[in-house]
Amino acid sequence: MNINFSLLKTQFYLKLRISILALVALSCLLGCGAYNFTGGDVGTAQTFQVNYFQNYATQSPGSTFDPGLDREFTLSLQDLILTQTSLDLVGNDGDLLYEGEIVEYRVSPMTATAEQRAAQNRLTMTVNVRFFNRTKEDSDFEQRFSFFFDYDANSQLASVRDEAHEEIFERINQDIFNASLADW
Repeated sequence: MNINFSLLKTQFYLKLRISILALVALSCLLGCGAYNFTGGDVGTAQTFQVNYFQNYATQSPGSTFDPGLDREFTLSLQDLILTQTSLDLVGNDGDLLYEGEIVEYRVSPMTATAEQRAAQNRLTMTVNVRFFNRTKEDSDFEQRFSFFFDYDANSQLASVRDEAHEEIFERINQDIFNASLADW
């Protein structure tokens, strides 16, 4: 019987290397499973609820009413939390509860031309949010979040509305997320 020990030794080390690489890869995958790239700390919460944000902007002097704004904003906040966490959206009894109202939706002139006309307008939206965490009550809060979108004064708001809402919602929703779940 002729045994080639160098071949057996090479095969042994090859299998050992593959086993070690597999263990390293497995430990990396398991280690990354506990890490959330958004920085969100949901703790023991498994569900969240976003109540309908009523549009009370007309109660603020100078604000205007935009039909459908309340629904659009509520859905955008739900979508952000769904995509940045592993939480399930529920209609009631959520571990995390977001509620509030839109309190300002205003267009204001920003910069002026030499002829004293507005060169740029600013759409500002402010939302009052109440957050309740049933799994960690010391993190509850009520806070206002606001952001704006500047656009050319020669443009009508209707022509930039979708772009403005996308930018404003993204920023306000991320600020709400950071205030409620970011573990900085």
